[in-house]
Amino acid sequence: MREHFAIIVGSGFAGLGMAIALRRAGIRDFVVLEKAAELGGTWRDNTYPGCACDVPSHVYSFSFAPNPRWSETYATQAEIRRYMEQVADQFDVRRHIRFRTEAEAAELDVASGRWTLTTADGEKLRARILVAGLGPLARFSLPDIPGLGSFRGKKFHSAAWDLCFEPEGKRIASIGTGASAIQFVPELAKSAAALHVFQRTPAWVLPRLERPYGEWEKQLFTSVPAARFLHRQAIFWRLELSSLPFAREPRLMRVAERWAIRHMEKSIRDPELRKKLTPSYRMGCKRILMSNTYYPALGQPNVEVVTSGVREITEDAIVDGDGVARPVDAIVFGTGFDVHDYLGKLRVTTSEGRDLGALWAEHGAQAHLGTTVAGFPNLFLLVGPNTGLGHNSIIFMIESQIALIMRCVKELRAAPDCTLEVREQAQLAYNEKIQRRLSRSVWQSGCRSWYLDGHGRNTTLWPGFCAEFRLATARFERGDYRLSPARTR
Repeated sequence: MREHFAIIVGSGFAGLGMAIALRRAGIRDFVVLEKAAELGGTWRDNTYPGCACDVPSHVYSFSFAPNPRWSETYATQAEIRRYMEQVADQFDVRRHIRFRTEAEAAELDVASGRWTLTTADGEKLRARILVAGLGPLARFSLPDIPGLGSFRGKKFHSAAWDLCFEPEGKRIASIGTGASAIQFVPELAKSAAALHVFQRTPAWVLPRLERPYGEWEKQLFTSVPAARFLHRQAIFWRLELSSLPFAREPRLMRVAERWAIRHMEKSIRDPELRKKLTPSYRMGCKRILMSNTYYPALGQPNVEVVTSGVREITEDAIVDGDGVARPVDAIVFGTGFDVHDYLGKLRVTTSEGRDLGALWAEHGAQAHLGTTVAGFPNLFLLVGPNTGLGHNSIIFMIESQIALIMRCVKELRAAPDCTLEVREQAQLAYNEKIQRRLSRSVWQSGCRSWYLDGHGRNTTLWPGFCAEFRLATARFERGDYRLSPARTR
């Protein structure tokens, strides 16, 4: 059985960043396992019309690999994916990626302190450390609607878009009105004969301050790195300040709510439609969406917003909660992702019988700084519990976590026969603090959102400034961890 120093699962931003960090530290003995035929994670899988990032381009990139030539203030899916491909080549990590290799199970042998990973093909690999960079947007969620299997037309989730589907002249149902739907609905509305948008809960929508970068700006950012750096810093700190109404003073959201209402009133004249689209919860409790095209699309004569729910699906129609059947040729699901399933199909266990997935299912997902888990030595998570954001770039959080992991790697390389594990007391104290802070946030203001797990706990978001997280991960607090000889555990 081949043994590596590290196994990384996933080749999205998290996996790529971790691979680059290892190479920059002079470590070459690692492998990245990717189930697909190409790298890119979320930005490989989501190819729906209109797909783009809702975080400004210049902060949605690695700090060590800036792109001075972003075409727009908010990059499209294709441009972000090209950036990821370029970064992989620039830092020569593609040679470490094993494509079409799905990680199925990982077990820690407590006696030796080594992880054994089993792939879907039955192959076994062994490593000293395991890094899970699976990401919370890797597994899409489909609603359990009676009759779904009987539908004879096209049906697919936005994260598995049917590239052969031609919407022109079709009768289409869009179920879900989240961050993906707000981008593909305007595109479908351009050519569909009829588009029925099934909305369970209206979203707060703000205008998107987007524009293309001029050639002079691209040239400036290319030839004067300081200008690019200052531009990135200005965007970052503007976004940082926006965390105040989320995590510290939810009443400040009233200002943004008035902005959103004005945005709606400018875009939609029909008072009945505006009533359907006006949320009854505090802005920020659910994800805030940004679009200049969504509201105008909903006001088009070929588009209908349905708010009575979905009772069932027949062979050729959707029946709403009032019993009205609408014949459709295709159904597109914009119903989001299972963001609390941080491990996906990967089963993580130890030879002593611990099962991380079962543990989280019973008690809720938690980790120390979203990165290490008590009882699972030499396991590191990227974009783990409570590292998500409602206001800034997840790439910043990923880089912070990677810096912490590399400090742990330094400790392990200095003690080759030891394992490193966060102490349970440190993990519990950290998560109690996180939940106390979240209890005062807008995310706990009364609505039901995907931020909350089945226990009603917010295991998704970081409750504060990204800079706070950077400071917390910048230090290796030796007292929070246990470095133990593997064979004497």
